[in-house]
Amino acid sequence: MPHWKAAVVSLGLLATLAACEVLGPPSPLPDNAQALATPPEYRDWWTATEQCSGRQGRFDAIRWYVVPGAKTLSTSNGPKVGWWSHSRDGNRIILAGEFVESELVVRHEMLHVLLDRGGHPSEYFQSACQLTWDTWGHGG
Repeated sequence: MPHWKAAVVSLGLLATLAACEVLGPPSPLPDNAQALATPPEYRDWWTATEQCSGRQGRFDAIRWYVVPGAKTLSTSNGPKVGWWSHSRDGNRIILAGEFVESELVVRHEMLHVLLDRGGHPSEYFQSACQLTWDTWGHGG
């Protein structure tokens, strides 16, 4: 095998191993988190998020949790009002109780599921779907 092909194979193997590391066991749920019966409007919000992002996914594969009465969730990246996580067990969305009815917050986390990534690529979160505090409710 030529040297460059061996390097490509090695890089591919490293990427695969890195992905397995990322898709390890799920992180612990926040204290007082409870399973959330998915509100019916979430399906409409999911459809809207699929449409604006041009991505499709399995809504029924998401496990939903809420921390009742919470204004924020403590995370390793600081306080959040919603939190998406992906592990080998699938996708979870955890919501601070005060934001369980917030279309912006719920759809923001849904977009993470559809993109299957953290971070906030502006072409999706700001331009296409307008799912940030600064862009919500602006435009078409």
